[in-house]
Formats: sequence, C-alpha cells, structure tokens
Amino acid sequence: MNENKPLIQQQVAEIEITYKNSVRPSERLKITSSKDAFELLKSLWSDKIEYVEEFYVLLSNKANKVLGITKISEGGTSGCLVDPKRIFQTALKSNASGIILSHNHPSGNLQPSEADCKITRKVKEIGYLLEISALDHLIVSLDGYYSFADEGSL
Repeated sequence: MNENKPLIQQQVAEIEITYKNSVRPSERLKITSSKDAFELLKSLWSDKIEYVEEFYVLLSNKANKVLGITKISEGGTSGCLVDPKRIFQTALKSNASGIILSHNHPSGNLQPSEADCKITRKVKEIGYLLEISALDHLIVSLDGYYSFADEGSL
C-alpha cells in the first residue's frame, strides 16, 4: 500500500500549526482593567453559570488587545480540571503575549479555592518561562467577579 512513500512519511505524523484571525488589528478590543475583562468574559456564560464550572482563557497581544478567547475545560458543579498544556498550546499558537484566566463558581462564592490559587501560581510560573504574562485570573458569578490581580494575589 505505502510502498511508494518514503519510510519517514509512513511512520511519522505531520503536525500543522495554524492561527486564523478575522478581526483587523485596529478593531480588536483593548483590555485596560479587570472590569474590561469581566465585561467581555461574562458574556460567555449563559444559563450554565450556576450549573457547571467552565474555564476560559483570554489571549492578548503586547498592546493588551484581544486575540481571542477559548474554553479550556468544563466540569461539574464543584470544579473542573485545568491542563496548563492546553492553555499554553493555545497561547503559543495565537502568538499571545498575555493571558487572562477565568472561571465561574456555580455556587456564586467569589472567594478563590486552594485549587484556584494553585493553578494560578502554576500558570504564572510556566508563563514566565515562555514569556507569556499571566495578567489576571477572574472568578465570575452572576453577582460580579474576583480578580487575583486587583487583590494582589497574582
């Protein structure tokens, strides 16, 4: 079957990395505060905000203009698994300079859990090595948000 293909093509998968952005640079939203990020991110949650926990990452360039937003994980009523590799795959693919982490607490409690603090520290450390700044981590509910950056916890 594959007799005509070189051996390397028969045994190794080809990997293609792409990033497509249809928003012109002049039209990209600029994030200047946690409130800006919250206003943009809260629109992602529909009626699920009090049902299941979801984790999103907002990606930005050096000028803090939004390159995109992606869902990293969806879990249950009391948590979701967050794989830092998925966060940074997306950040590297989009050539992001900064990221803002965001997730909801279905309970409405805006205080970060130990797991929230742990993933924030881990992402910040990895980002430092990759020169991708972890700018903030927002916990979102229907009543408002908690910002790790505003509270000095980042």
